[in-house]
Amino acid sequence: MDKRLYLRTGDKVIHIKHYSWGYGEVIEERHSNLPGGFCFVRVLFADGQERSFINDMNHELCCYYTGLRLVGQFNLWKS
Repeated sequence: MDKRLYLRTGDKVIHIKHYSWGYGEVIEERHSNLPGGFCFVRVLFADGQERSFINDMNHELCCYYTGLRLVGQFNLWKS
């Protein structure tokens, strides 16, 4: 099964369960070449901590499902 990636390097994000972390930016993507291997992203948050997340939408623990959201993706005020 092909991997469906959620985040790319340079994306701005926020975690909906940990607002104290502040905004973050994806600073690294890692992809496994092995069948069934993981895809990870590393995010640097405003609190100075780097955190890693699974970046495969087909995985039940994907960063999207655990609360990581893109920032600035949609703007309701612009047509």
